Amino acid sequence: MLETILGTKKPCQIGMIVKDVEASKQKVAQLYGLAVPPTVGGGDYAITKTQYKGNPAPDANCKMAFFDFDNIQLELIEPNQFDSTWRDHLVQVGEGMHHLGFIVDDIFKRMEMMKEAGYELTQFGYYGDGNGAYAYFDCTKDVKCYVELLCSF
Repeated sequence: MLETILGTKKPCQIGMIVKDVEASKQKVAQLYGLAVPPTVGGGDYAITKTQYKGNPAPDANCKMAFFDFDNIQLELIEPNQFDSTWRDHLVQVGEGMHHLGFIVDDIFKRMEMMKEAGYELTQFGYYGDGNGAYAYFDCTKDVKCYVELLCSF
């Protein structure tokens, strides 16, 4: 069997861009009968080392809230005013689905495979606590959303 680019066929997360994470998380909790999760920040650049389109992006940040369903996580993302893949989506598309996230075995290997397959890396960074990394690839032409690679260390 051929190895897939991602090494998995199981998404773990749906990411949604919102204008107001506080209002959105209240509505999501009410609709699905879930507890309202805390809002968390994207982290300090000294740890995240966020890169946007290949350049350092020390000001790119967001507010996030995570809802855990039985089989997938819903991430609400409110971008700040600085350039990022999240801000691009909000400005160009508006609120709505941004990405499908996949936990991968080796993020750097999978990033190379995504690039070789012709997908553009738009944003990369380390988790706010430094225990993993994420990478967004623009797959909107082919699958109508971004793909996020997630990997814990």
